[in-house]
Amino acid sequence: MSEKMKEKTGKIYMINGPVVKARNTTGFIMHEVVKVGKMQLIGEVISLDGDDATIQVYEETTGLKAGEPVTGSGRLLSVTLGPGMIGNVYDGIQRPLEVLREKSSDFLKRGIEVPSIDFSKQWPVEVTVKEGDKLSGGDIVATVEETSSFTHRILVPPGVSGVVKEVRSSGRYTVDTVIARLDTGKPGKDAIREIRLFHSWPVRSPRPYEERLVSDEPLITGQRVIDTFFPLGKGGSACIPGGFGAGKTVLQHQLAKWSDADVIVYIGCGERGNEMTEVLEEFPELKDPRNGKPLMERTILIANTSNMPVSAREASIYTGVTIAEYFRDMGYHVALMADSTSRWAEALREISGRLEEMPAEEGFPPYLSSRLAEFYERAGKIKALGNGNIGSVSIIGAVSPPGGDFSEPVTTHTKRFTRCFWALDKTLSNARHYPSINWLTSYSESIDEVKDWYAKRVNKNFFSLRDEALALLSEDDRLQQIIKLVGEDVLPDDQKLTVRAAYLVKVGFLQQSSYSNVDSFCRPEKQYEMLRIIMHFYNRAKKLVSKGVAISEILEGGLLSKLSRMKEDITNDEYEKLKDIEKEIDSFFDKLETR
Repeated sequence: MSEKMKEKTGKIYMINGPVVKARNTTGFIMHEVVKVGKMQLIGEVISLDGDDATIQVYEETTGLKAGEPVTGSGRLLSVTLGPGMIGNVYDGIQRPLEVLREKSSDFLKRGIEVPSIDFSKQWPVEVTVKEGDKLSGGDIVATVEETSSFTHRILVPPGVSGVVKEVRSSGRYTVDTVIARLDTGKPGKDAIREIRLFHSWPVRSPRPYEERLVSDEPLITGQRVIDTFFPLGKGGSACIPGGFGAGKTVLQHQLAKWSDADVIVYIGCGERGNEMTEVLEEFPELKDPRNGKPLMERTILIANTSNMPVSAREASIYTGVTIAEYFRDMGYHVALMADSTSRWAEALREISGRLEEMPAEEGFPPYLSSRLAEFYERAGKIKALGNGNIGSVSIIGAVSPPGGDFSEPVTTHTKRFTRCFWALDKTLSNARHYPSINWLTSYSESIDEVKDWYAKRVNKNFFSLRDEALALLSEDDRLQQIIKLVGEDVLPDDQKLTVRAAYLVKVGFLQQSSYSNVDSFCRPEKQYEMLRIIMHFYNRAKKLVSKGVAISEILEGGLLSKLSRMKEDITNDEYEKLKDIEKEIDSFFDKLETR
């Protein structure tokens, strides 16, 4: 063994669950990937104290013994970025689960190291540069038709620049093939840099960009309560807090299926195995609403269930967001779903306890808020380095507060760093009202940025109508407190009308079935027309009530039933038919006025 290798090998002297301490670790660096023990378990250096290193191990440490070796790799915990990621299912440190299963069994063996992408597969490469071109980090050197739904753009890695000295012609190549050689103008071994179809990037370092932009375009999700009431800008961040059974996972599945992002990165972070199984079984069967192709052709799944090691759970969100940034840098809009950050925070708490750190609120480490900030601040809409394309990463994180207590630390800190707060209400979910987003406690700070988009693409009165509907729901909430005390019968007719109209908004507009073939997704244009017609009904009825027409006469025409059913009766492509309902409303009220 060489002297250099001896310097990079230490010995274990303490094991505490996923945390291992080793001596004689001179030459190790922070966040270096190491091989732990005779089983060659994968770990990462998280602390250095003189000659001692603290390591978090990403695999089960059962059977590990003091005195076994720890060997450094000289590289940081990184992801491999290149063709072959789309449609893949990874664990928390980007090991493809299907390949792991082939090399072991349904019960994964430890110490197996496999490449993150297939290095043997040949891809159709269209080279876009020529000799003499001057390139820098982020420039596109080639494109690969990775799936029928997605074109992969091969980028010059950030920090690399030079003049193209050699370049291959278009053809079929493996990811390890050198596509171009750049003359960097530097002396020595750095004079020539080779550009392959892949490169690596450390997961804990945000990828650079040229300019951060305003998130002035909404992420269209097809969910009315989000798109109309609490929209999220592309490049924004949102929090979905809710207790057990409130519908967080189903809502994130809906957002993954229907949002108009170019790429979906779904992180099952510490969730139950059956929920991830549902994702793994359902997503390959789903059809992309854009082109009818399988949705997996633009989706990456990171499955890190609750029975997997907590250290890998802690790393999984960094793995996911680094992959998302890579596609963002190509000029794509990426939606990242993290389900759930509470389980990630629990992993932080467990590791912190093993490290014997001083606990803060509810046992979480004092740096919980800074770690959450580091994650959510990696969302954003940007002008990409080099190629100048516009891309974005939108982060939607679910939070599972114990007992639905939104004052607990993870929810409280997450609210500080996200601009949209979609609060799930257990009372609504118990009443089978989905999505169970509470319209009184939720909010969006993206409205001012996306107003112009809605005004140009949908209708200039979009948000004034939204404000009118929210005011109606707020008044209904006040009246519901009175109804609980004395009943609805004592209310005057104008207040009874407010309650009925608010019910129409809640049931006919906000309630939406994820299992419906018609209403699972709703276009913004249909959303606007539906809400406009409901509010038109309310405003016309209010005028009649003020003239002395009894509320019973207004409600006997069967319009309430028709307004409640229009979301199912009229498809997205037929939303113009909603105007027929408006004509029917006007005809009915005109007759009442002339009686």
